[in-house]
Amino acid sequence: MHARYDEPYEDLLGLWSDLEAALSVLLTDPLRIPGFAIKLHQIDLWLQDLITQDTDAALYLMFQRASSTTVGYSSSHAVVCAGLCHILAKALNLPQSERDTLIHASLTMNISMTVLQNQLAEQRAPLSSPQAEAVKQHPQEGRQVLERLMVRDTLWLETVQNHHVVLPPAPLAQLQPLARLVRILGTVDRYAALISPRKTRSGRSAVESLQILQQGQQYADEVKQALIDVVGLYPPGTYVQLDNGEVAVVLRRGKTAEEPQIASVIDRDGSSLYPPIWHLEGRRPTIQSALARSSLTLDLDLRSMAQLGGHSSRGNAALNRVIKLPGSQRR
Repeated sequence: MHARYDEPYEDLLGLWSDLEAALSVLLTDPLRIPGFAIKLHQIDLWLQDLITQDTDAALYLMFQRASSTTVGYSSSHAVVCAGLCHILAKALNLPQSERDTLIHASLTMNISMTVLQNQLAEQRAPLSSPQAEAVKQHPQEGRQVLERLMVRDTLWLETVQNHHVVLPPAPLAQLQPLARLVRILGTVDRYAALISPRKTRSGRSAVESLQILQQGQQYADEVKQALIDVVGLYPPGTYVQLDNGEVAVVLRRGKTAEEPQIASVIDRDGSSLYPPIWHLEGRRPTIQSALARSSLTLDLDLRSMAQLGGHSSRGNAALNRVIKLPGSQRR
């Protein structure tokens, strides 16, 4: 019985894994890939389809994968950035042409340093001089790689070239398309990087990442607020500390940014809760704070946590097979 129930979940997780793998192949040695731009557009359509099917499930898997492992960092980071940009594009009322260019730029902004980016995510030693120079030059070299791949969209090329440029705060509607896309992509790139772990540092919580974005007024509140509006203060796939001492995973967004749907996975004594406890609206404990994945003292199984998110995407009946309600008897 359980295998049959898990099939839709396995399909969903498999599709996301395949998407990342396909993008990794494309970015690792792009000059050897015939029809690069066409294949990248196909990946964009694939990503759109997965997000459209269930945005909360997409966010859950993106945040779970981004915050839990450093393996395959470059393609994982690109998928998270592209996914967030796709969701933000609608909230920020971007024209379709700008939305398409933003996604293409987010998928390829690190195209000149894919292998190095994966290496740096696993590296404990400080950057060597050649590595530091490659990181410094990667926006310009990324544009050059795309030009060699026959990309002729000037806005795409210039967005990649300038994606680390910090612009003065200004309303997005008053900006030219290039400045608007650079502002959005720069914010999303930094946000996604902050939540992701490295061997040299732990990933940060979503709330802390949002706070860092605003330090020094480097990023406009407009994009930050849109992030809060579309993914919440506590995005699906992230963890929260509850006032009853338990730790919960966020399953889906709620009616407000501060009240997502949650399920407790660690009890107040630090032990795993199996099955997890699903907290219904109006009866759930209060969220005290967001937690970075690295702050959890218990090593939760990534596959089991992703499976919980897969079940949550199919509604209450599916959830009831893998979790329990407060006060109910364990099956």
